[in-house]
Formats: sequence, C-alpha cells, structure tokens
Amino acid sequence: MRIRLALLTACLSVATALPAQAAATDTHLEGRLPSGAAYVMDVPASWNGTVLLYSHGYAPAGAPNPAQNTPGAAARDKLLAEGYALIGSSYATNGWAVTEAVPDQLATLDLFTEKFGAARRTLAWGTSYGGFVTTMLAERHSGRFDGSLSMCGLVQGGVANWNSTLDPVFALRTLLAPDSGIRLAGFAGQTEAVAAGKALTSKVDAAQQTPEGRARIALAAALHDIPGYNDASQTEPGPTDWETQQANQYTAVRGLLQMPAFSWRQEAESRAGGNPSWNTGVDYTAMLGRSPLYKEVKELYKEAGLSLRTDLSALGRAPRISADQPAVRWMRNTSVLSGRLADPQLNIHTTGDALIPVQAESAYRRAAGAAGSAPLFRQAYVDAPGHCTFTPGETLAALRTLENRLDTGRWDTSPAALNARATAAEPTAEPRYVPYRPAAYPRPYDLAHPGDTRP
Repeated sequence: MRIRLALLTACLSVATALPAQAAATDTHLEGRLPSGAAYVMDVPASWNGTVLLYSHGYAPAGAPNPAQNTPGAAARDKLLAEGYALIGSSYATNGWAVTEAVPDQLATLDLFTEKFGAARRTLAWGTSYGGFVTTMLAERHSGRFDGSLSMCGLVQGGVANWNSTLDPVFALRTLLAPDSGIRLAGFAGQTEAVAAGKALTSKVDAAQQTPEGRARIALAAALHDIPGYNDASQTEPGPTDWETQQANQYTAVRGLLQMPAFSWRQEAESRAGGNPSWNTGVDYTAMLGRSPLYKEVKELYKEAGLSLRTDLSALGRAPRISADQPAVRWMRNTSVLSGRLADPQLNIHTTGDALIPVQAESAYRRAAGAAGSAPLFRQAYVDAPGHCTFTPGETLAALRTLENRLDTGRWDTSPAALNARATAAEPTAEPRYVPYRPAAYPRPYDLAHPGDTRP
C-alpha cells in the first residue's frame, strides 16, 4: 500500500483556489494517475465528510476526454457549497474503457484518501456509460462504497448492449439493402466500420422518403425500443400520431448508425478480440410482439400497404450473425453485471431515452432480483425526452434519496418524495418524476442467469 500511495503522490498535481465565492482554503486539485488518466478533485474547506466519486459517460476514440467530477456545473456548485468533496477521473483511454475506468476510479479514490483523509461516507455516482462503471464499482468493489447512484446508465451490461444494437441494423440491412453486403460486425478497423455505417445510412435516408421505407424504419426502431419522442427539440406526438413518432425515431436511428452501431462497436470489438454479439436463434416476430412500439409498426405497415408478416418472415430467413466466443468471454468477464449489491443503489432514467432506452432498467431489475439484491435496489423515472436530460434539481433529488436510505435504512422513492426534493434543490424548475415501469428489455444478459451464457 505504501508503494502504491507513493506512486500516486509522485504523479503530477496542481492545486488552485476554487471560484471567488469559495473560501481561500478550499482546494481544487488536478493531475495524472500512473495510468495516464487525468483526475480532478474539489474539496471545500468545510468538508462534510462525504466524498462523491463521479464516473463520466462514453468518450469516443479521438474525442477530448477531460477528467470530470460532476454531471454539470449547477450540481457541482450546490454540492460544494454544502460541503461535499467531488472527485473523478478521465479514465486512461476512450471508448469501451471499463478495464481502465474501474481501476482509475479506484486509484482516484485512493489518492483522495491519501491527501485528505478517510471519508465518513463514500458514494459512487455516474451518468450513461458512467452509470455502468458506477454499477461495476458497486458490484465488484462494494467494500469501498456505502452506496451508489446510476443515472441513465448502460445497466443492461456489455453483451446485452451489443446484442440489442445489432438487432435494428440487421433488420434495416435485411429489409432495405438485402443484397448490399454491408458488414454489421467483425470489422477489420475503423475505416471499414465507418464506411459500413455510411452505406446503411444512405439506404435509410432513401427509405424515409416512402411510406414503405418509413414503416420498415419503425420496425427496426421497435427492435431497439427507440421511443417516438426522444429529443426536446422534436414535436411531441399524440398517442396515435404514428407519422410524427416515426419521424422522431428516424432521427434517432440515423444517430445509432452514425456512431454506436458501427464506429463504437468496432472499438469495443478491438478490445474484445472479435465480435461479442449474435442474433442466432432470435425470434424477431416474438420480439416485436413484446415491444411497446408494436402498435405503431402495425399501423404504419397497414397505411403503407405492406405485409408485416412477409417482412418478419424475411427477417426469420435471413442469414444470421454468430459471435466469436473468445470475444463473448472477454465481454462477460469485464462488462457484464451480476445484480449482486452489498449496499444501496438507486437508478434513475428518462422515459424518452433513445441512446440507452429506458428498458435497460428492466434488465438490471431482472439481475438484481435473481441475485437477491431487491431490498437494496430501487429505480425512479423522469418523464422527459432525451438521454440524461435530468434537471440539476432532479439529479440532486436522486442523490438526497440515496442518502436518506443510508441515514434511515428505508427507501422513499415515490415520485412525490423525489419531486419534493427536486423542488427544494431547484425551486425554479418543474420536477418530472412519475410512476413508471418500463417494458422488458429485448435480450437481457447477466451473470445471475446461467442460461444467458448460451449464444
């Protein structure tokens, strides 16, 4: 331990004063860990004894990747004013970096303890991919934390994520470009992946110009549970406004093709040593029947004069994609969740999330229930379009709810309680927590279900 702490101490670090409204003895610390990851720490002079370790979201290869210690400036300023210490790292690499993110976050916590002393309470929290990292920390390093908060998290885990990302692009290629030879997995490199994404995007753009194409895009969106209102800039459709719902889904489908389904997949494959996903044995007719978007698809097919049964039969007959078993094992060992919690965890999610659909929460609820963690685990939902579009008040309300569970031993996650806490934290914003239970995740995969091991 002394050697590790000495190495951490030797890393570059720069201490500066916090903004002018903070006390002169408040500390802002930046530096590098031995891995090369950047870290940032903000510690108020009147530290209340709680440290919050923040895990940030996905940063694509080549993108800037600064260290982050909160979801945003408003939450940071309020938490610092209340005496919380805020820490976080950049992770040593971008992309599907869980094998760097987890140790880098733990090393950041070690360095904080060395410099400022042991915390009275340590909480892990994170957003998006960082919500997944947070849950990995909570499951595999529970002795380091008292509780955790996963926000808009990729809590379905790695194998389920890449399987679910494969399904819509498989449907689009089969129905819109059956003879194109567009590769969907097993890419030789980024150049091939990006070219494949562009090729399929061009087919989707052309299809969007016809009723038949729009119906097929809606089918693909339903296989990924892409909601019909997924961005605040969109027109909010009525319950049976299928055309507006589909137009909104089309925008999200294009986003899926441009980055996650091809470029980001290839980066993950390069770490796993091959393709970690498959659709062998998948019944797309049954999957569509379970989707909350089934009625939209059915109605759009009817309006277009297309046979949904015929297209589903085409999906059933199309040659399938098999996984590379060593890549599945790598993903399973590094990136699949068990549902085993030793301390309380709260998950929050927006209902209109297209990047990590809200059904991901059903996948983790399944895992936690099978692992016996249900008493420690709760979920809450914000009725809003978009990915991680919580207000600062809604974010702080979730944190307060987790702390209340730790203080009292009882959960109070009703929408009324969360909205009251959100209003107290941010009186000028209308809180949006609602009663909600997402549909089942299309293809869950976790360590608590032995049957999930079979591709």
